[in-house]
Amino acid sequence: MKSKHLYWGIPVLGALFCLWYINQATFDVIYSDYVRLVSSYLPDVWNPHKFFVADVLTRIPVNYIERIINVGLFDFSITFDRVLGVLGLGLSALVLGAYSFRKNLGLIWYTILMILMFSLNKWEMLTNGSGWAHFLAFACFYYHYQVLDRVRAGEEKRYDRVRLVLLPVIITVGVAGPYCAIYLVTVCLAYLFCMGYHYLKTRDVDKRYLIYTGSAVISVLLYMWSNSYAVEDHAGAVHEPLMTALMSMPAFFGRFFIKSFASMVLGGEVALDMLEHRTFVTDSTLLLIGLVVIAAYLLALWLNIRFRLYEDTILPLMLLAGGGLNHVLILLSRWIFINENYGMSSRYALQFQVGILGIVLTVGLLWKQLGRKKKRLTQAAAVCFLAMFLTGNLYTSHKELQKAPYRKENFERIADAAVNFESRTDDELRKLFEYRRNEESSGAKIRAALEILKENHYNVFSDAE
Repeated sequence: MKSKHLYWGIPVLGALFCLWYINQATFDVIYSDYVRLVSSYLPDVWNPHKFFVADVLTRIPVNYIERIINVGLFDFSITFDRVLGVLGLGLSALVLGAYSFRKNLGLIWYTILMILMFSLNKWEMLTNGSGWAHFLAFACFYYHYQVLDRVRAGEEKRYDRVRLVLLPVIITVGVAGPYCAIYLVTVCLAYLFCMGYHYLKTRDVDKRYLIYTGSAVISVLLYMWSNSYAVEDHAGAVHEPLMTALMSMPAFFGRFFIKSFASMVLGGEVALDMLEHRTFVTDSTLLLIGLVVIAAYLLALWLNIRFRLYEDTILPLMLLAGGGLNHVLILLSRWIFINENYGMSSRYALQFQVGILGIVLTVGLLWKQLGRKKKRLTQAAAVCFLAMFLTGNLYTSHKELQKAPYRKENFERIADAAVNFESRTDDELRKLFEYRRNEESSGAKIRAALEILKENHYNVFSDAE
C-alpha cells in the first residue's frame, strides 16, 4: 500500500526548491508592475475608496488583504509576495497530490507530475511577486475540479455539493481575476458533459448540474460587469481589429499559436536564447516541437475517449480542456503585440502547464491498459511525449539555475538605484526598473513611487532612520 506521506512530502520538497531558487535569484526591491501598485495603493492601504471601485474584481480583492498584512508587518516586502506565490504553487501540488492518492496514480507518474509542476519555466511568475495571487487561483481551480470529480464518481465528502454551488462565486470574486474566464468555461463545459452523459445513460436530467452551471454563469456575469469598468492599457500594442489582422497575416496567428505549445517543452527564454545562438534550435524546430505537443494533447484526448476514462474520472479531461483554451486565450489577447514568440513567455507557463498535467494524469491512470500487446505502440508514443516534456523542463530548470546569480545581481543593481534614486536620471530609472521603457513619463512615475516608499520607510527604505 502506498504511503500517503509521499503524496504530500514531494510537494513540500518542490516548494522548498522554489523558495531556495527565489533566495538565489532575487532581492527585495520593487520593479516592473510594483511601480504602478505603489503609486496606486500606498501608503493608505486601509483606504476603502481604493477598494470599493467598480472594477474591483479585475484587481483581485485578496490582494487588498495581502497588501495590508505586507505593509503592516513587513514594510512592503516583495519577498513576502514571492513566498506567497510559492505557497500557492505548493497548494496546487497538494490538491493534485490528494487526487493522485485517491485515484491510485503510480508514484513514478506522480513524481513526473510534480517535476513539471515545480519546473522553473515559471521563473518570471516566481520572481515577480505581484502575481502571487495567480498561483493561489490555480490551486483553487484544481480544488474545484477535484470536488466535482468526487461528486460525479460517487465519492463525495460532506458539503461537497454545497461547495460546488459556492466555489465559482468565491473563487471568481476573491482570487481569480482575469484567469476566471478559462476556469469558468472549463467548469461549465464539465457540467454540460456530466449532465449529457447522465441523460444518455438514464434519460433523466440531473438538475444538480443545472444549479452548478447557474452558479458559474452568475460568476461570469459578475466578472463581466466589473470588467466593463476597467480601462485597458497595453504598452506597445497595435490598435487593429482582430479579423482585419487575421485576414492580412494568417500565418502569424498560426505560428504564434503553435510556438506557444513549444514553450511547455523548452522555456520561452531558453528557447529564444538557443535560437539566437543557433544552438540546436531553429525557428522550424520550435514549430515542430509545438506540433508535437499538440499531438500529445490529441493523443491524451483520444485515450480518454478510447478507454472511457471519463467514466471513472473527469479531471484529466478538464485539465486538457483548460490547457488548450488557455493557449487560445493568449493568442486572442496577446496577438496585438505582433510578436509570434510572445506566447512563449514564462509568464504564461502557469496557464499552459494545466494541459500538460492533464496529459501526464491520463497516461499514468491508463498505464496498465496501455501495457496490453495491442496497445504497445500507443504506450511507446506516450512515453516519448512524456520523455520530451520531462527532458525539456529539466533542461529549462537547469539553465534557469545557472542564470539565478545574474538575476540576483540585476535586482541588487535595481536596489542600489532605488536607494540613490535622487541622483539617477529618469532614463536610468526607466531602463533599470523595467517599467514601460518606451514611455518617456515612466521615469517620473518610478521616481514618484520611490518617493512614497522613502517617505514611509517601506521596502528598501525600511531600515532608514
